[in-house]
Amino acid sequence: MTTEFQPTLYFKKNCPYCFKVRLFLLEAGILGKVSIVEFEPGTEQEQAIRATLATAFDKVTFPAAETALGVFQKDSDGLIDHFAQLHDVALENFSVLKAYVEGPLTSLGNLFRENRDLKAAAQS
Repeated sequence: MTTEFQPTLYFKKNCPYCFKVRLFLLEAGILGKVSIVEFEPGTEQEQAIRATLATAFDKVTFPAAETALGVFQKDSDGLIDHFAQLHDVALENFSVLKAYVEGPLTSLGNLFRENRDLKAAAQS
């Protein structure tokens, strides 16, 4: 008896880019076709996941996924593109994903950069 490979996605809890991929999977109707491992930052579970992914990446970031047996990929846009092509879905039809990327995700990115720049200026 053989079992079909199911992609595994690794999501850090409260990560806006992990949420972006999850939102895509949900809106595309393919959330049930992947396995999701979500972890709390700073836990032993995160350390174990990072150790597993360190064999595939120079720098481990999230989201990350094993998209095929022994094949790993990271980057939210790359993962979305991969699963969109795999399941033949057109990204221009994803209004909820687009609203998230153009709204909250962009705002979070701007706040992150502003905070980083303020910290750097304070240290100078």
